[in-house]
Amino acid sequence: MDVPEADLTALVAALRAAPPRAGHVRVLALDGRSGAGKTTLAARLGRLLAAPCVSLEDLYGGWDGLAAGIERLVADVLVPLAAGGTPRVPHYDWTARAWREPRPLSVDGGLLVVEGVGAGARAAAPYLSLLVWLEASTALRRTRALARDGDVYVGHWDTWAAQEAALLVQDDTRSRADIILRTDTDSPHASLPDA
Repeated sequence: MDVPEADLTALVAALRAAPPRAGHVRVLALDGRSGAGKTTLAARLGRLLAAPCVSLEDLYGGWDGLAAGIERLVADVLVPLAAGGTPRVPHYDWTARAWREPRPLSVDGGLLVVEGVGAGARAAAPYLSLLVWLEASTALRRTRALARDGDVYVGHWDTWAAQEAALLVQDDTRSRADIILRTDTDSPHASLPDA
């Protein structure tokens, strides 16, 4: 997925123009279903903004942990930021299937990128300065996700997709997005959400 520089520039400008909502920190949330391109875009934006990135993959705690990951994002990252503290980000080791020592998160530059399914959930919304929804076809998303995670993901795709679908019904994240970025075309493009 190659997001045009114009769209990256627009995302950065929109974030910088938005008010900080997690204490002094402006939080950019990249949400969308598995394989939409969130992690790739977060890495590019993190470098461009010189901002740390929190991946919800570290917070889920396993294949059935989508809802719990959102709770951890809010309780362990966003609430401490809003209170002016230093969050300690939980870290789940998917290989060992165990929690590792949380790591302190320094957000000295006042910008934070959060990426993953649920980054824009309603529970997180009060702390977000900008919510970007990434969207791609199911077939392409599945191809990307399986290419990234290999055979490990194959047996969990349906379970994870069901959690995503339930979250979308509950939170309607796409309709609340400030920007929608299609990532399944030859030329990804950003747009405002449908009215």
